[in-house]
Amino acid sequence: MIHASSIPVPREHRRAKTDRLDTQLLMRAFLGWLRGERKHCSMVAIPTLAEEDAKRPSREHEKLGGERSRLVNKLKAAMIRLGIRGFNVKLGQAAERLEELRTPEGLPIPPHMLEELRRDMARLKLVKEQIKAVAKARQQRLEHAPQDSLHPMLLMLAKLKSIGLETADMLVHEVLWRQLRDRRALARYAGLTGSPDESGRKRREKGLARAGNARVRRGMLQLAWRWLMFQRDSALAQWFVARTANAKREIRKTMIIALARKLLIALWRYVTTGEVPTGAELRPAA
Repeated sequence: MIHASSIPVPREHRRAKTDRLDTQLLMRAFLGWLRGERKHCSMVAIPTLAEEDAKRPSREHEKLGGERSRLVNKLKAAMIRLGIRGFNVKLGQAAERLEELRTPEGLPIPPHMLEELRRDMARLKLVKEQIKAVAKARQQRLEHAPQDSLHPMLLMLAKLKSIGLETADMLVHEVLWRQLRDRRALARYAGLTGSPDESGRKRREKGLARAGNARVRRGMLQLAWRWLMFQRDSALAQWFVARTANAKREIRKTMIIALARKLLIALWRYVTTGEVPTGAELRPAA
C-alpha cells in the first residue's frame, strides 16, 4: 500500500481539496516506486485483523489505568475541598465509611457531595474489577497456549527482571512483532530519536520526534527508570550511571531517553536472536 502523505501533490490539487482519488497521480507515484526511486513513496505494512485484535488487551488496560488514576485524583481533591485528611479513598470499604466522616467544623459531608462521592467510588470499583479481568484473561491465555502466536516472545521478555507481563505485552504487540529493517528503524518507530533543526551552520535539537508510537515511547521511558532500579549490574545501567554522575537534572532527563533507546534495541535483539542484554538478570525458573 502506498503512503498517501508521501505522494507529491500538484499545486492545483493543494488549493482545492476534493474527495475524489487522482488515479493519474497515484499511477505516477506507483511507477516511480517500481523504478526504485528512493523516497518517491513508501509502503505501509497493514496489520491483519488478528494482529490488530491482539493489541486490544494492552490498550484497554492502559485506558482503564488512566481512568482509575483520574477517579482517584478526583476523590482526593474532593476530600481536600472538604478539609478531610487521612482518609484513603482507595480502600475497598471507603464508600461505607463516607457517612462517618466529618469536616473540620464537625459537620457531615453535604448530601449532594455524598451522593457524587458514592457514584465515583462505584465507578472506581468497577474499573478495578475490569483491570483485574483483563489481566486474568491474559494470564489464562498464556497458561493454556504458551506456544501460540507471539506468546513465546512475550514470555521471553517477562523473564527479565523489571519487565512484567503488561509491559511485555505492550512491547511485543506494539513494536517487536514488526519486521523492522534495523535498529535505526526501530528507534524511529518508537519515537526515541531526536528532531534536529539545521539552518546553515546552526544546528540544534528540538527534542523527541513526535512521529513515532506514543505508547512505546511512554512505556520505554518508564521501563528505563525501572531498569536502573532492578538491573543495576547490567551494562546499560552502568553506562547511564557513568555518564550522569554529578550531572544536573536536565542531563539525566536527556540521558534517560538515550538509555530507553539502547534498551529497546537490546530487547529487540534479545527476542529475535536470543542475545541477553549484557549483565541483565533473569528471573529464576518457576
